[in-house]
Amino acid sequence: MTNVPEVFGSMVFNQKVMQDRLPKETYKALKKTFNDGTPLELDVANVVAHAMKEWAIENGATHYAHWFQPLTGVTAEKHDSFINAQEDGSVIMTFSGKELVKGEPDASSFPSGGTRATFEARGYTVWDPTSYPFIKEHTLCIPTAFCSYTGEALDKKTPLLRSMEVLDEQAKRILKLFGKEVSRVATTVGSEQEYFIVDEKLYFERKDLRMAGRTLFGAKPSKGQEMDDQYFAALKPRIVKYMEDLNETLWKYGILAKTEHNEVAPAQHEMAPIFSTTNLAVDQNQLTMEVMKKVARRHGLVCLLHEKPFAGLNGSGKHNNWSMSTNTGENLLEPGKNPADNAQFLLFLTAIIKAVDEYQDLLRISVASAGNDHRLGANEAPPAIISVYLGDELYAVLESIKDGKPMTKGAAGKMTIGVDMLPSIPKDSTDRNRTSPFAFTGNKFEFRSVGSSLSIAGPNTALDAIVAYTLKQFADELEGAKDFDKALAELIKREVTAHWRIVFNGNGYDSSWIGEAEKRGLLNLKNTPEAMAHYLDQKNIKLYTEMGVYTEVEMQSHYDIKLEKYCQVLNIEVQTMLEMIYKDILPATFNYINALSQTAINLKTVVPNAKISSETILLSKLDELSNALLEKAKELEKIHASVKGTSDIMERAKGYADKVMTAMADARAIADEIEPILGEGFKPYPCYEDLLFRI
Repeated sequence: MTNVPEVFGSMVFNQKVMQDRLPKETYKALKKTFNDGTPLELDVANVVAHAMKEWAIENGATHYAHWFQPLTGVTAEKHDSFINAQEDGSVIMTFSGKELVKGEPDASSFPSGGTRATFEARGYTVWDPTSYPFIKEHTLCIPTAFCSYTGEALDKKTPLLRSMEVLDEQAKRILKLFGKEVSRVATTVGSEQEYFIVDEKLYFERKDLRMAGRTLFGAKPSKGQEMDDQYFAALKPRIVKYMEDLNETLWKYGILAKTEHNEVAPAQHEMAPIFSTTNLAVDQNQLTMEVMKKVARRHGLVCLLHEKPFAGLNGSGKHNNWSMSTNTGENLLEPGKNPADNAQFLLFLTAIIKAVDEYQDLLRISVASAGNDHRLGANEAPPAIISVYLGDELYAVLESIKDGKPMTKGAAGKMTIGVDMLPSIPKDSTDRNRTSPFAFTGNKFEFRSVGSSLSIAGPNTALDAIVAYTLKQFADELEGAKDFDKALAELIKREVTAHWRIVFNGNGYDSSWIGEAEKRGLLNLKNTPEAMAHYLDQKNIKLYTEMGVYTEVEMQSHYDIKLEKYCQVLNIEVQTMLEMIYKDILPATFNYINALSQTAINLKTVVPNAKISSETILLSKLDELSNALLEKAKELEKIHASVKGTSDIMERAKGYADKVMTAMADARAIADEIEPILGEGFKPYPCYEDLLFRI
């Protein structure tokens, strides 16, 4: 039986450990850095580094690594031991403040979008002291930002920290208008993580799972998720053992793993943590994905984090629950108990609605990937069209403000925001809308479009930046107002009216919503190239550069990197698909044709009058399908070669989206028609039934 309080955070150099091991003044200075974001002085860093090294060694560490998040989307680390050679041939274990605060890994082989040449290898990692170091295996891992020699951000952490800082600055300006002085406003995130678990042996028999992370072929099984008997069902014994191990490992890292359950699709599950400050939540989610995979292998299982590993079944997302809180504990997205707090809540809510409407493209871009393109708009994933869900009561409140009419129904209390008497806003006044990409759920927004394998750094950087930019506009207007209450009411009414199109409480799966969204002027960016075509729009460059979140050079590099990765992913999938057709599917089909033919010949020899009609029909069908599959494979090769040779990165990405993926789907359709006809002993790889139900 795990003693959770004793285990929790045991591998983390957290504030409790710091307080126990650091001198009082050092701890005080470090805590100020945590709480207020003040720089860490080198003399303080030296004391912290020594204490950190002693603690790490006591817990079995021999090395340290600056743990960072390059633009690959996964984490990176270079390990250095604590040993330092002495003249007598012995060694001592040392770790300095300089080594803690700054590192110099090779930057040339990470994606940079052309901001770094191969011969320009220098890059720097800089400790993020607001995120706790932790011990992984034998290594002390220090969360860091990663930048180039010339100062450009080469990672996902640096822009995130920048966006958090500008939101802090602008939110405090708004709060000051309401007479509130706070030292810090931070965004918080709780990221629900969906994933699939399959048997390790079966996984290694599928080239597509190994190379692409998803099944490129697979006929629909006789049973999928249509019975709704997987969702919240009792866990299978192997899954119980896995989750027990996973939880204990995550708890050791101080990760607040709270909820676990079966998801809708067979073999699909979910883990949800408690909220953390955004940069800490980002770090912990990256570590969570790594731990999920490692723990699974310990149990003879494999964790699949691809957004759509199985066609026709639910995909996996990462529901990003986002909110804003002050250092005094006030949640700025929680309706208040008095008129002033409700007016403040409505102003922040209006800013978010305006931000999402004006920068719907940036939010869609932040979740764009080859994998997520398969997921969005199907099987409980939200559509690619960005909209805001508010729930009936809050919708009615804003509609009343927009139309200038008081609400007739309502709660006991009343609030005044300067125009009409309105009901107080009750907490938890919204239902959940699983079809909405951006839904208000009582005291937070749930950004449901994030893909399961994606870093949540990008989506939260975009969210923080667009909301900060809007708050800045509101603060600029209201700070100079002679009559604050009147100006506030006019601003809320004006902006709610101007951005009402983004508010949608209906069913995002309904086909009529596509037409309705188009009438409203909302974007329907169905795939990554369509989304990325808007990334370098002037309004987006203006926002990010003015807020200091990205430079224009960094934006250009991200544009190139994201499109290049999209093309690379699809290139791998095409090559894997062709290999499976030529090396697995067609040979298996020919073997079965041969076996059937021999059976027919043998039967006719023994029973001359035998009709052998069933064998003939099946042989004819298999011959027809195998020839068709070969033709589709040749067609796919030809189309792929043409698209792959396109020099312009956007045109190449569009070619993959519009032409290559269509050709892939055509080839798959025929292969998936062959699969159910083959005899059990002739299957070229484990089928969906094996993968989904043999756990």
